[in-house]
Amino acid sequence: MIILDTVAHETIWGGQRLMPFAKGEHPNIGHLYSLCCEKGLENHILNGKFKGKVFQEYFLSVRDKYGLSMYDEFPLIIALVEPKMDLSIQVHPDDQMAVNEEHAQYGKNESWYFLDTPESREIYNGCLAASKEEFREKMEQNDVLSVVDRLPVKKGDYVYVEAGTIHALSSGCLLYEIEENSPWTYRIYDYNRIDSEGNKRELHVEKALRALKPQLKSKAYPMGDSPIEERRYVVQRIIYANEYTNVSKTLECITMIEGKCIIENISFTTGTTVVLEPGETLVGDIRHAVMARPK
Repeated sequence: MIILDTVAHETIWGGQRLMPFAKGEHPNIGHLYSLCCEKGLENHILNGKFKGKVFQEYFLSVRDKYGLSMYDEFPLIIALVEPKMDLSIQVHPDDQMAVNEEHAQYGKNESWYFLDTPESREIYNGCLAASKEEFREKMEQNDVLSVVDRLPVKKGDYVYVEAGTIHALSSGCLLYEIEENSPWTYRIYDYNRIDSEGNKRELHVEKALRALKPQLKSKAYPMGDSPIEERRYVVQRIIYANEYTNVSKTLECITMIEGKCIIENISFTTGTTVVLEPGETLVGDIRHAVMARPK
């Protein structure tokens, strides 16, 4: 098994709740990446023969062995996320658009497991416009939010966001996020915010409109303890366990939410991900964790 170092990612909308689990001072942490292969945000390995190397290097050495040879990069991104402010209204491309527009292999679907309830008790999700044309009209009238639906959510809920769904997290929540490893996010509205240098963030209106599927809207439901199978991954909550064994035939990623484990004299807690090969067992105080494995 390998232990991954966390990577703090500062954002314009991030907060301070993840600071205790990050290294160094970061005033606005939006993502605490537990597993990521994106350049500049790559997790390093803390133990074993791959100690000091990035996770991608390990993955390439074992992918054929565990049925993942179709992926050039590990296909998942895992993070804890804290929006101190509402995120931009956005949409992700599906596979076909990713191929056509970005010359990429895959689009992006993602899931959220809410560890705390948003202040508004809802997130932005779904389109109230009957067509892309109606959505464009509202956008040109600077009235985007009138055609973005809301989805009630609370602590413990699980939400799967299919590519093409217009969405945004709202302020005050804390969550575990698992994404298909694709970098494409098209912002369509950002509340006219400016960054620390006085600049507005880039919007991707035309691409967002092409990616938008007005009929799509997510559902929210309590996560429970049974495995949830999505398109490219399986995710499962682990509660009050003293040990966890990977009985699958591929890699499993265990992300600690609450508890503490010690492996090879390395102590780790909230936000840390341990990658188990088939047959390996994680032992410790696993009060609350999430397992994810690629398909």
